[in-house]
Amino acid sequence: MKNINIKWVYLIILSIIWGSSFILIKKSLLGLTPFQVGSLRNVITGLILLAFGFTSLKNIKKKQLKWIGISGFLGSFFPAFLFAIAETEIDSAITSILNSLVPLNTVIMGAAIFKISSTRRQVIGVIIGFIGTAILILRGAEINPEQNYLYAGFIISSTLMYAANVNIIKRYLQDVKPLTIAAGNYVFIIIPAFIVLLFSDFFSAKTFESETIGNAILCVLTLSIFGTALAKVLFNKLVQISTPVFATSVTYLMPLVALLWGLLDGETFTPIQGFATLIILAGVYIANNRKT
Repeated sequence: MKNINIKWVYLIILSIIWGSSFILIKKSLLGLTPFQVGSLRNVITGLILLAFGFTSLKNIKKKQLKWIGISGFLGSFFPAFLFAIAETEIDSAITSILNSLVPLNTVIMGAAIFKISSTRRQVIGVIIGFIGTAILILRGAEINPEQNYLYAGFIISSTLMYAANVNIIKRYLQDVKPLTIAAGNYVFIIIPAFIVLLFSDFFSAKTFESETIGNAILCVLTLSIFGTALAKVLFNKLVQISTPVFATSVTYLMPLVALLWGLLDGETFTPIQGFATLIILAGVYIANNRKT
């Protein structure tokens, strides 16, 4: 009973944190490039998590190191860049809705790679979800011709990575503490992230001449502390005390938070896009409508 209650607390907290992450990425891009945002986010998060979780790394078994590394690249490294690149062309609210594909992709990934059988309900849910995604992308391209909705591919790629990551944590890292997983991830990715940061011209004088650089760095710092470091530990714990399907259901609630931020920031959202969003969420619900 205790786990049933606490998992909902984790879910709500994560939805608020991650739902706010999309607008923080958008504001970060006003003073930084996508590669600067992605690499800086990874480096700052890595320093925080290693500071708090370094001593726990000794508890990782040798056979788990491979999965810790893969989890780091799929769950943190690549998505940090892909989301930033996508938001140079797509509104933050739309990005959050596309991110709702994570639970559907978790089902697909579980069946295709991790040999978890799929039910007819799950297949129907996946189909419905992708119909909603197609409507959302096509309609968005019509009402925002200045935006390149091909960049939605970066978000969809990220959702596949997230789906693989959550299955990996549940199957191979179930007995590893959440903070240990998170800190272990950054042992593998903090150096590559710093190399990207070096080559992104972040340390050049030109970067710091921008009037918006201070606010952009503050947004990345907030994103790193709460949206990545804290949220990553909470999410790893949620996966362990629930199921991959329930954990990824945080994407049900994230769009509501992100939509509110987007509308407050002047982004456009039409009734048809709202309908497409409901189709996506209906597909996710149908695919995952089972006891968790």
